[in-house]
Amino acid sequence: MSEEPSKVLPFIEHLVELRKRLIIIVVAVVIGMGFAWNLADEILIFMEKPLTGTTYLDTAKQKGYLYLKEHYPAIYGRANLEKELNKPKKQHSLNYTAPLEPFFIQCKISVIAGFVLVLPIVFHQLWAFIAPGLTRKERRLVVPFITVATVAFCIGAMFFLTTIWPFIINFSLSYETEGLRSWLSLSAYVDFCLRLILLFGLIAELPIITLLLSRFGIVSYQFLAPKRKYALLASSIVAAFHSDLVTMFVIMIPLYLMYEVSVWVALFFGKERAISPAEPEPDAV
Repeated sequence: MSEEPSKVLPFIEHLVELRKRLIIIVVAVVIGMGFAWNLADEILIFMEKPLTGTTYLDTAKQKGYLYLKEHYPAIYGRANLEKELNKPKKQHSLNYTAPLEPFFIQCKISVIAGFVLVLPIVFHQLWAFIAPGLTRKERRLVVPFITVATVAFCIGAMFFLTTIWPFIINFSLSYETEGLRSWLSLSAYVDFCLRLILLFGLIAELPIITLLLSRFGIVSYQFLAPKRKYALLASSIVAAFHSDLVTMFVIMIPLYLMYEVSVWVALFFGKERAISPAEPEPDAV
């Protein structure tokens, strides 16, 4: 006989419980913000790396030019790549126009960094909110859930910062010419980066959410697999909130890929579908 979940709370008690969990999360984020306050400058320097340092795209471009120079000198000379290879790297800087703008940017960075620092507490509170509807065996998965969800969010955020963010900035700066120079706003630059950090962290959570839902029998592979076209449409809609086409694609592609991963997670780790009494059993071989 299967183990029954604990008693379901009334609606008002659910709201009271939700308020309690949200208050704990907010307090934890504020404390995390205090710890992250002195790290805001280092985080901003890391975010500025595509502007001031050499990224993997610059290294790959140089290696490509050198390869053409060694193996295909005719193409190298015809394309005048020697000028591109020896072109000095331009140094770019962020600019602010409001007196207190750097202070508020430091606040924003500290809030996001503090949120990441207390992710285990955030996920624990989310688990505690849904725990009354789980069985005793399912409630024992709290530590694996918190660990995997935290690691997944951090992987998604770091993947964006180290791979996607340099690509976006390099593509943007490639439009500079003799008569066109970039004048990057501190607020626009940081807000754009922080928003995408959160988005990619949440995108990385999709397989974890699917794993939980499939283990609880809410979704299944049979439910998710036929809806790939709707997932592609939904990914496009979410990505379309960003004005430029490049950012739209770098959001849409990982988002849809995470849906594909979620489909296979539901297939291999989902709860087996029980045969209903009205459904005839398959013939024995």
